[in-house]
Amino acid sequence: MSTEQGGNRADTAERTTTTGRRQFLGAAGLAGVVGAGLATFGAAGCRREPESQATAGADPHVKPGELDTYYGLWSGGHTGDLRVLGMPSGREIHRVPCFVPDPLVGWGITNESKAIMGTNPDGSLKYTVGDTHHTHASYRDGNYDGRYAWINDKINCRIARIRLDTFTCDKITELPNVQGFHGIFPDKADPVDPAINYTTRVFCGSEFSTPLPNDGRGMNDASAYRSLFTCVDAESMEVRWQVLIDGNCDLVATSFDGKLAATNQYNTEMGVTFADMMSAERDRCAFFHIERIEAAVAAGRTRTYGDSKVPVVDGTIAANGDPATALVAYVSVPKNPHGVNASPDGKYFICSGKLSPTATVIDLSRVLEWFGGTREDIDSSIVAEVEIGLGPLHTAFDGRGNAYTTLFLDSQIVKWNVDAAIRFHAGDQSVAYVVDRLDVHYQPGHINASQSETKAADGQWLAVGCKFSKDRFLPAGPLHPENEQLIDIRGERMVLVAEHPVRPEPHDFIIFKRELLTPKQVYQLSDFPLALASGEDAGVTRSGNRVTVKIASVAPVFSPSEFTVRRGDVVTVIMTNFDTVEDLTHGFAIEKYNINFIVNPQETKSVTFRADRTGVYWYYCTHFCHALHLEMRGRMIVEG
Repeated sequence: MSTEQGGNRADTAERTTTTGRRQFLGAAGLAGVVGAGLATFGAAGCRREPESQATAGADPHVKPGELDTYYGLWSGGHTGDLRVLGMPSGREIHRVPCFVPDPLVGWGITNESKAIMGTNPDGSLKYTVGDTHHTHASYRDGNYDGRYAWINDKINCRIARIRLDTFTCDKITELPNVQGFHGIFPDKADPVDPAINYTTRVFCGSEFSTPLPNDGRGMNDASAYRSLFTCVDAESMEVRWQVLIDGNCDLVATSFDGKLAATNQYNTEMGVTFADMMSAERDRCAFFHIERIEAAVAAGRTRTYGDSKVPVVDGTIAANGDPATALVAYVSVPKNPHGVNASPDGKYFICSGKLSPTATVIDLSRVLEWFGGTREDIDSSIVAEVEIGLGPLHTAFDGRGNAYTTLFLDSQIVKWNVDAAIRFHAGDQSVAYVVDRLDVHYQPGHINASQSETKAADGQWLAVGCKFSKDRFLPAGPLHPENEQLIDIRGERMVLVAEHPVRPEPHDFIIFKRELLTPKQVYQLSDFPLALASGEDAGVTRSGNRVTVKIASVAPVFSPSEFTVRRGDVVTVIMTNFDTVEDLTHGFAIEKYNINFIVNPQETKSVTFRADRTGVYWYYCTHFCHALHLEMRGRMIVEG
């Protein structure tokens, strides 16, 4: 390929000379990565694409009293939660706890949250750590519908659902027989019933293969290690089915017509050591024919593994050679791809090379032709494979035919035109498909644009998460923040307009228009089975050594303002906030008993504990609610 005609990056030596900030990668570290698969591109004599010359962009500052025009849903990383940002300001307006206890709202402390998180037989939480990576929201008619968002926990292979009317987690499901649960994406329509043009499934990839079943057998036999692709029901959050595949999964994408899901794959060798994972020259993107898989499940052409009752279909290469009956198709893509993304026009999936300087454009109509038996070679679904820069990872879209891909090693975002890349790949060497490049700080990973993977992609804002932030913020010890940067993409050239430090290590995110959501401002008592009907229901009841304390809170008073129990009693406190004023939240904490939670207007929560120490223990409101907030307290008296 002629890189001069393609309009690609300058060679590594030139870029290192002109931009010394990249030297912190270290020569040895860069050489190691190049040795893993980038050496050929690093040696190419490429024309340097001009840096973006724009010096001013749209003002991301939102004035006091004004509202942002977009919501952003961000993964929280090791905090195990979902961050909610206003965009374009970048202001964090909320956090939704999911996988890890949160002492502010009482997540992992209240009975209701424990039931969602999962507990051991003794009532303790099954897991107390999480690693959230990817978040996506439900669709209708190719756009977000404001019902749900989902986020994964890579460490413990859990998927959480967030209700977007209340921004609360309402269900968590642990996936069976998988490890390294990484990519997720909901379907955008139901292929079985064309009238259902909304999300009914969420697809989940798993990076790490294990022996199946993972019961201690075959641990030293690499050939026994396998991976599964998983489908979760969007409403019930039950696992519907799994697919046994060759290779592992990385990220996930779905087509707008609901017919296809896909996962890019690295380690198609299924190696269990680093060296074993690096031997193949190319890896794959696997495509799942959803309707056929569901028909196979309905027909009982399945098996199960271990204690799981989830039906598993055979999606291996050996079992799917006939396109007329195949459940899975495997497209060859360059080595160690990272990321697969769906273009807003519904035509293409784009895989990034990571260890290849290329982006691969796959035509979905051609994939369907292969499944239909009218296209012999599945790899002919590739309509472009073009060089864009060093270390391509993730891709976003502006709805005007342009893709934006992060270049991890070049510390850049490259803007490139998809149709131009296809023409170049087809032989028109006069086409310069790269439109613009922009330096970011530093080593960018995930990227997304406003409404990017919807039919309503609007090409206004682009956000990028950079993994390193050297010299960008005040130092605060050895642990540096990461750097989230905002870019104006309304014009031909990209303009960096803002950046924000963020605690490590968040990952993916989506940005969508605020009018797609109508969050509640006040709950209804009927939303909660344990809600007190009125303040008159407050009081204490006993059954043996089990005591139930029903508390009504109306600023600035708890009722009752004291209660008495005996040492050894198992006490359940049920508290209803009867205030109806927006933003009038109460907290409830008991001194020395490790209890703290909040209750929003018209909300009810409960907590259960053993009164194991005699004495007086104050309970008080922990959330400022009234001029007499400090006086909002009561006594728990524990008798011997």
